[in-house]
Amino acid sequence: MNTAGMMSWGAVALFLSVLLIFIGLDLYMLFTLLHPGDERGQLVVWKASAYTLLATSGALMLEVIETFVRAQVMSINPLVHLVVTGITYYVVLLYFRRKLGG
Repeated sequence: MNTAGMMSWGAVALFLSVLLIFIGLDLYMLFTLLHPGDERGQLVVWKASAYTLLATSGALMLEVIETFVRAQVMSINPLVHLVVTGITYYVVLLYFRRKLGG
């Protein structure tokens, strides 16, 4: 067998292992979001969710800036995704402010 064949199997194995890790992390995130815990656990999940939203929004802002600077066509429009994320977060924030009084 040639070295190119071995390298391609190694790349496939590496890709599949990374993919399995990401799937595991996603399932863990869903479990922690759906599993109600004590107050401290809920605070941790809340902070993790807030920072995840911040990171996602920041990445999308950088994508929009990069697309405009390079004058490229946006294949998946991150601007629309960013706007929808912001609107959703704002609506949910208002809902919980009224519900929890804050």
